[in-house]
Amino acid sequence: MKTNPFAIRTDYLSVGDALIATDQEGYIQDMDEWSEGFAIALAEKENLVLTDEHWEVIHYIRNYYHEHHVQAQVRDMIKHFKKVWGSEHGNNRYLHDIFPMGGPQKQGNRLAGIRKTKGEH
Repeated sequence: MKTNPFAIRTDYLSVGDALIATDQEGYIQDMDEWSEGFAIALAEKENLVLTDEHWEVIHYIRNYYHEHHVQAQVRDMIKHFKKVWGSEHGNNRYLHDIFPMGGPQKQGNRLAGIRKTKGEH
């Protein structure tokens, strides 16, 4: 398992018949174990109902990470989603509204199976 070296505790999230290891904040331990089922289970735990817009952001975060090998910055997300959704929804406030537990950079990354970096608080 490619574990998160910054985790201080391991918790487990039930996804179907599997238990997926997360750190104490819900970030996945082994990014290769991510699935849409993981995102759904974590969203339920965080009392979030995933909409098509959530999935667009989740897939954007995953694709960005796989292309650049770093987390997407919020300003890059805003620029992208302003083009896709228009200025009414493609803005920082709306992204934080749909991801109320830390915005797209925290809650979005958790749901997308992207671990937080050491310097993130």
